[in-house]
Amino acid sequence: MKFSISAVLRSFLVLAILATAVQAKTDRVLKTTPTLSLETSALIRLLEEWHYNREGVKPKDYDQVIPDFMTELDGQRLFFFGSDKEEFAKRYPTSWLYNNIASLGKIDPAYSIFTTYEERIQARVSWIFEELKKDFDLTAKDAYVVDRSKSPWPANAAESDDLWRKRLKFEIIQEVLNKKTVDEAKQNVRKRYERLLKNVDDIDSSDIAEMFLSSIARLYDPHSTYFSAETYEDFGIQMRLQLVGIGALLGIEDDYCVIKEIITGGPADLSKQLHPNDKIIAVAQSTGEPVEVIGMKLRRIVDLIRGQKGSTVKLTIQPADATDPSVRREIEITRDVVNLDSARAKGAIFQVPDATGKTRPIGVITLPAFYGPDSNSEGADKTSATKDVAELIERMQKEGIDGLVLDLRHNGGGLLSEAIDLAGLFIKQGPVVQVKNYYGEVKVDSDEDPQIEYAGPLAVLVSRFSASASEIVAGALQNYGRAIVVGDSSTHGKGSVQTIIEMKNLNPSLGRSPVKTGATKLTVQKFYLPNGHSTQLKGVIPDIVLPSIDDYLPIGEKDLPHALVWDEIPSSYFDGHALDPKVVTPLREASLLRQSQLEEFSYLKKNIDWFKTKQEQKSLSLNLSERQQQKDSDAAFRKDMDAEKTRLEKNHFTFKEFTLGTPKPPKVKAPKKADSDNPEDAVDIDPDENENFSKLDIPLRESLRVINDALAMGQKHDLWAADHAPLTAANTGSGS
Repeated sequence: MKFSISAVLRSFLVLAILATAVQAKTDRVLKTTPTLSLETSALIRLLEEWHYNREGVKPKDYDQVIPDFMTELDGQRLFFFGSDKEEFAKRYPTSWLYNNIASLGKIDPAYSIFTTYEERIQARVSWIFEELKKDFDLTAKDAYVVDRSKSPWPANAAESDDLWRKRLKFEIIQEVLNKKTVDEAKQNVRKRYERLLKNVDDIDSSDIAEMFLSSIARLYDPHSTYFSAETYEDFGIQMRLQLVGIGALLGIEDDYCVIKEIITGGPADLSKQLHPNDKIIAVAQSTGEPVEVIGMKLRRIVDLIRGQKGSTVKLTIQPADATDPSVRREIEITRDVVNLDSARAKGAIFQVPDATGKTRPIGVITLPAFYGPDSNSEGADKTSATKDVAELIERMQKEGIDGLVLDLRHNGGGLLSEAIDLAGLFIKQGPVVQVKNYYGEVKVDSDEDPQIEYAGPLAVLVSRFSASASEIVAGALQNYGRAIVVGDSSTHGKGSVQTIIEMKNLNPSLGRSPVKTGATKLTVQKFYLPNGHSTQLKGVIPDIVLPSIDDYLPIGEKDLPHALVWDEIPSSYFDGHALDPKVVTPLREASLLRQSQLEEFSYLKKNIDWFKTKQEQKSLSLNLSERQQQKDSDAAFRKDMDAEKTRLEKNHFTFKEFTLGTPKPPKVKAPKKADSDNPEDAVDIDPDENENFSKLDIPLRESLRVINDALAMGQKHDLWAADHAPLTAANTGSGS
């Protein structure tokens, strides 16, 4: 299953080596405690009375709770039987289940279902241990479906045995493809399932309650969840310490530790080696052996990754774009605090050639988040996204830029107030966003400052990773006709607002309880653009769409189960309108022509087509020779693409960077011992490694060309008059 960044806070599993005996924990008590009962009843009332989508879930919809909980436990459909699902449905009818949960606060079915799950795992692991003693035929013609998240559970034990024979062969081949002998592969697989046993044995009553109650909360939307007391405490720690470590938010998906978000300015971000949706397979300290973390409790994975500032952690990862699950990459990251200056906006002026070869200076501002001072900040000069962007614009205008690109591709949101103020840098006074609460009340948030920082031609570059506040800015500027939006087929589509409510505040008895209580993350509002369109689900649709591999990854809001629907409300009054088709159409046609002719787009499309082909391949061969041939073929393709990329990089646009804060010192590398024994002989690394802008950033290059086209059009287009200049602020941005 795929969930949002909130998956970081969900329940986890732990790995450790067991003896060969398969035994359940004897001192574990699985039952609904009085405190948990009160929390459960309070949660249901909270969802039914305060959730934005409270009218969208009825008692009859609780028929999905048990299947969702089973999926939470067994997302790859490996351990439960289809007959289990049928038995649970008969044992816990929907009306009975709802009444017991809502009225009595009892979640005993969760513990019963978990017990079955644990029994299935114990029996299966015993079977695996026996099966691993046998020889495996790796020459037979057979295949295994790698992603079973959409597959049905095996109907019965016999069907399950057949599935697991294929599964074990698949795992053995995975190990052999990573330079292990068959015996070593068997040993690694055995250790993995020994750890799984301990894993399940360590799950306690509060872990099960958290998963079950979160399954109920997510009936309403994917961003609502319940935190046990322990998880909520960890959440508080994470919020205080999120700038320490490698600078990445982690989550668990189907027993894998997944990179959910890279914190801008952190070690992971600066290393450029980790990306969202990469899977961490193993963790090693600077001098230690790798520890496999598949199935490990997230809390323990984080403990392995954290360490002293300046120390090194080694990660074995499966890249997000890997088309073969046997692909591994080893990286090293030096632990450090987040460099706040590195997390700020950055700028550059590119010299962009037109069809005649003449260049124009066009500015680019990359904004990683809508950051700003918190309530405890002191002093008049508080760092904020708006102030930083305004400063960069001022510096670039002094250099004589003809146009500007605002790059929000990796901006996952931030402070709504900053998004409103930042949009105001490009428009006169007027609405930026409308916020609707669970009562249906609509509040219009506007830019109140009549000053415009930049009135020239503007493009906003977006991707599927542009979410929340960045969607508001892109959408608002598009509504006003102030910018042309360029990028992926849509932005992320997160148009909802969450708040965290502590359970102790919902019931006086919980407030007096000596037992620690949890909390709930609840969706309470929804965003709408000035024209009344929601950013939820659909996101913002660019005026000019560029080919992107992101469009073939399950990373958007629409890929989440139970996502809130798109809708619209009445438009607010604002003095602006979408760009005239007479402006957009020729710009789009010019871009499409380049996409069909330029080598860089041919390179991009080859990568996308190859990835699509791999994505469509739902199963992998269980013939070792065939898998090795496929892996060699994939490696050869990658090598060819790397060579082509290197060649295309030679045609990059020249640019001058603008940064904020203290300049970074140049990176150096030590000379090889064969070259010199003098540490002073260390040489500068390629200067490009210190640059914030890639030499072959195809979407950015194309957005620069689009602005160049708009500038050329402006010299002769009948709409490029003083009062109605397209992409400028000449006559837009007032209203209320």
